[in-house]
Formats: sequence, structure tokens, C-alpha cells
Amino acid sequence: MIELEDFSEDIIGKAMRGLAITPPQLSALSGVGEQHIKALLEGNFNEQAARAIAPHLALSADALVASAQSMWRPDPVEIEGLEIFNTPWRDMRVNAFVLWDPGSGQAAAFDTGADAGAMIDFLEKKSLTLGAIYLTHTHGDHIADLDRLLDTFSQPPVYVSEHEPLQGTIAIAAGHSARIGGLTLETRLTHGHSRGGHTYVVTGLARPIAIVGDALFAGSMGGGMVSYSDALETNRQQIFTLADNTVVCPGHGPMSSVGEEKQHNPFYPEFKTN
Repeated sequence: MIELEDFSEDIIGKAMRGLAITPPQLSALSGVGEQHIKALLEGNFNEQAARAIAPHLALSADALVASAQSMWRPDPVEIEGLEIFNTPWRDMRVNAFVLWDPGSGQAAAFDTGADAGAMIDFLEKKSLTLGAIYLTHTHGDHIADLDRLLDTFSQPPVYVSEHEPLQGTIAIAAGHSARIGGLTLETRLTHGHSRGGHTYVVTGLARPIAIVGDALFAGSMGGGMVSYSDALETNRQQIFTLADNTVVCPGHGPMSSVGEEKQHNPFYPEFKTN
């Protein structure tokens, strides 16, 4: 079982960094003592303090508390035509995915993770034809084993955002579409965590699939390493407008769905219902 990537302290820290709010400033806004805010950031959860600071960080208080108390994790996802590969990278784990058309055996890989060995074994065991590799973004943990994957499968084309050019790859823009056998792929720009983060929406399987990279995690998000406001807004525009049953395939942590993220992701309070 793949564990959740972020906990309440990570969520609070990402929101504070994204909004450029310091502990003293948050204390002044919320009336919560600075020492209690620092304790929250260290993982020492206090529900009253968390609920008091949540509105000032544009977070859902209920979802933040649920995260701290481990009250939610997404439902398991098992769909023919979708496989996740979760590999260790330094002090974390990173995901990569294979999607394929069960009828034709045509497949595409999405990122490589830290080690593409299990992905390569899976493709060979299933006798799938790897026709393309799509990169969600070019951070090192997501493309660490690209050369081995390319060499193993006779250099299939690699597609990457035009905003993150990478030698030997094909630059594409939002709106790029393609076929994976009988499946249809559509490219959406979900930048903010990185300059050119791409979400790939694939239809034709039992449920729609959104490979989102680090734009969104189960119950969290990658954070605005480039622009926090853009990361939040492009997720709203490009991911949360998808059907609720769309499977969310993140760069870290377990898969979830658009509907589950609407209800359980603290960064998006506007979708919450009682």
C-alpha cells in the first residue's frame, strides 16, 4: 500500500510558504500563539490551533483535521490498462505509470520514477508495445531512469512541455492530443509546481485517467515551487473540471479521484460539502 505523501504539517508548511506568511504574521492574523504554530509545523497537532489558522491559509479546516487524524485515504484503484510503479528516491518515493489499450497492446509510459526496472519487466511480461513516453515535468526524480527505458525499447519518442525543453525530446504544448491504440490522450498545462507541468488526460478505459505529476497529490499538492497561485488555479481549471470519477495519478502518494480530492483536499475548501 502506497502511503499518503503529505501530512498536516506538510500542508500547513506549503500553504505558509506559498502565501509568504511567517509564523509571527500567522499568529497576528489568527490569534494563535507563535509557539503553537511552530508546534503544528513540527507535527505536534492541536485541533483548536489548526482550525484557527486554516481560514488565514485558505485551507479547509475539516480536511486539515482529517489529514492530521488519518481519517481518510483514497479508495483503491484497479483498472485494466493502468499500472503504477512506486520507487524510492532519497528520503521519499516517486510514481511512474503505464497506460495501455488492452485490445491492441499499445502502451505509453508516463515518467520513469527513480528506477524503471519494474516498469520494463511489466511491459515485457505483458508483451506490450511501448509507443511513447510522456513526461509530466523534468524534475530529477521523475526522469531519473529515462535513458534505460529508452535503450530497452529502441528509443520511443519522448514528449515534454515546451516550457521545460529537454535534449532528445519532443516539445509539445497544452492541447496536444494523441492515440494509444484505442485510447485518446489530451494534454493540459498545470504549471506552478514546475514551469511546464503537464497533466495527461486519457480516455477509453473503464474510467477517465489524469496523470498529474506533482500538480496534485491525494489530499495535498506538490506546492508552488514556481508559483503557488498558478499551481492552485491551474489545478482548479484543468483537473477539478474533470468528471468526479476521473482517476488522479500523482507523482507521489496513492492514486485517488477528482471527486475524492474535492471532498478531502484541504487546499480546495470551495468544493467541500457537509
